Amino acid sequence: MMASGSEIMEESPPRPVQVVEEKMYIAVGKDIKENTSVLIWALRNAGGRKICILHVHEPAQWIRIMGTKFPVSQLEAHHVRAHREVERQEMNKLLQIYKIKCSRAGVVDLLHIEMNSIEKGIVKLINQHGIRKLVMGAAADKHYSKKMPKSKKAIYVREQAPMFCHIWFVCKGQLVHTREGRSEGVSASPNSETGQSRYGRSQSVAELPIDQLKLTSSGPDIRSLSTLSPNDSRGSVDSNEISRSPREASHTSCSSVDMPDVLPLIPVLTIEDHHQFSSPPIVLQEGRTNDELYGQLEQSIAEAETSGLDESKRHRKAEKDAIDAIRRAKASENLYAEELRQRKEVEEALARGKEELKQRKQQLGEVTEELRIALEHKSSLESQIANSERMVEDLKQKMFSAVEKLQKNKKERDELQKEHDNALKEAEELRREKVSVAANRLAPEFFSEFSFSEIVEATSNFDLSLKIGEGGYGNIYKGQLRHTQVAIKMLNSNSMQGPSEFQQEVTVLSKLRHPNLVTLIGACPEFFVLVYEYLPNGSLEDRLCCKDNSPPLSWQTRIRIATELCSALVFLHSCNPHSIVHGDLKPANILLDSNYVSKLSDFGICRILCQNQFSSNNTTPSWITEFPKGTFTYMDPEFLSTGEITPKSDVYSFGIILLQLLTGRPALGIAKEVKYALDKGNLKNLLDPTAGNWPFVQAQQLAHTALRCCEVNRRSRPDLALDVWGLLEQMRVSCGTLPFLIYSEEDCQIPL
Repeated sequence: MMASGSEIMEESPPRPVQVVEEKMYIAVGKDIKENTSVLIWALRNAGGRKICILHVHEPAQWIRIMGTKFPVSQLEAHHVRAHREVERQEMNKLLQIYKIKCSRAGVVDLLHIEMNSIEKGIVKLINQHGIRKLVMGAAADKHYSKKMPKSKKAIYVREQAPMFCHIWFVCKGQLVHTREGRSEGVSASPNSETGQSRYGRSQSVAELPIDQLKLTSSGPDIRSLSTLSPNDSRGSVDSNEISRSPREASHTSCSSVDMPDVLPLIPVLTIEDHHQFSSPPIVLQEGRTNDELYGQLEQSIAEAETSGLDESKRHRKAEKDAIDAIRRAKASENLYAEELRQRKEVEEALARGKEELKQRKQQLGEVTEELRIALEHKSSLESQIANSERMVEDLKQKMFSAVEKLQKNKKERDELQKEHDNALKEAEELRREKVSVAANRLAPEFFSEFSFSEIVEATSNFDLSLKIGEGGYGNIYKGQLRHTQVAIKMLNSNSMQGPSEFQQEVTVLSKLRHPNLVTLIGACPEFFVLVYEYLPNGSLEDRLCCKDNSPPLSWQTRIRIATELCSALVFLHSCNPHSIVHGDLKPANILLDSNYVSKLSDFGICRILCQNQFSSNNTTPSWITEFPKGTFTYMDPEFLSTGEITPKSDVYSFGIILLQLLTGRPALGIAKEVKYALDKGNLKNLLDPTAGNWPFVQAQQLAHTALRCCEVNRRSRPDLALDVWGLLEQMRVSCGTLPFLIYSEEDCQIPL
């Protein structure tokens, strides 16, 4: 018994605490207030088990934008992702709040999953993690019932959860139903009375009935008491135990759990043998000072004086009690400071969470505003498109009207053009007849006329297998005529050329002979058929393109071909008393024999210029026409613009061919490419690599000469005989190619 009316019961040593390794899982939802009763019940009945918070996050299927709810399926993906991210952040903040509330109970982990069904998510987590102990709500507190669980979620979990899981269903802080698990071992029911108390711990002083603790202290209500070790014969409390941290104290003392913010309390003091007594329970609450502790200390000393102990013993006991009280006060102050620090951290975390939520809401508002602006812009664009479509329709009508007028004007123009062309043709035919009569006065002996039957026999009735080419004049066939292999050119009925071109070629080639001009053997005037010598290596154009996998031409052969072509042009331009302008100089009209000797052909549109035919601004003979003929990429620009053709027109075409021999590239735009390469010093990169290693000095000279020939102003172009032929001949000799003959002016007299 205690002195001064204070009583303390004789208590047996507490039972050893049973160690429970298994975790207890608490299923919580979004409503913290609604789940508090479930959380408190679980903490009170944890039985020493570790606590694990379990939560199933159910994503929202409707999202509110600008005050209106929209289903997820109707929103764009980035809006849904932004809302989902906000939901997950709010879920993490919610779980942290639960964890902080349960921090004194030693929460092991936070277990969560995201599913469209909460009850299915709980069952899935039970299966995945082998959960054997689970506490969850039976229904909302306002639907409290002592009967079976009422909520659909609780009923689903009770029926679908695996049988090894023991589940307690709680409503309004009361256990309303228990689904027993079929696990082996000790029963996990919190109401089991075999070896443990109602709270799953060894029975302690704090858990004994109130009528067994007769305390006379008028102090505040005791929330939690700590028991003394039964091995301490004197009943004193070790100072090391008092100075332990709150976390260590929670493992050495048994206390009932009320709320997460319950404060630890000071243990009861006992005195040895029959003189045992206890000081009033001291509880440190908010606003309590050390003066109250010392008041309790004085009361203890007074009680000790009336107990009959001697003065020295009372003095030692009082000193010891004072020291213990001071230590307990300091420990309580530390615990209270720790509690304040934790509360401050929680408040700061909540403030940060609110700020982040505010920012997220602001971002959502900005995105919503952008969406509204985009929708308005879309509507405006649709209106503009409709207006544009109406304007397009009006323009179509106007265009159709304009096209009708244009067609009418074109028809009238075509009729006038046709009359003009007929007049020109008549004048041209009269001139041709005069030239033909003059040319036929002295026909050379080596020109023959062939009958059409001979032509048919030579071509096996124009067998397509013997066809070797096709040009603007007509088809070309390989044939055997009078035991000689020849090339036969047959006028095509659909050809743009006609009898005038046939007569022009006969007039020129029947009276000229040059090693680099194709030889005209004869003709069939009745059907406008021309018979030439056969050249097996085709045209220069085919060889530059390596047609039919033919080997590429070497740079030596190309220089020799350029020299031969220059010689042929000098020969044509210097004939007396006439100058001949080929007018259609291009690689397709340059043929190669078996030794790759070049032969210029196709004189159908050539012009025979008298030496006394001079233009008003030039000293060279010229011919003016309103309808220039030839191949566009090789035609003299001045000829195209003025219709005036001179020998300098062939010089321009010759320059383009020189550039193609150098580079192997198409004619269109080649002059600009080579000039740019020369200016940048990159000519080597432009040379045709299939020709071999060009001597750079000669290649550079050839490029500069070609660009001079391609000058737009014909007065700036060089003279082939004086400026070009000598340079090319020197190059030909240096590369070791065979020499060839060049005819003098006396050898090319033509009686025209």
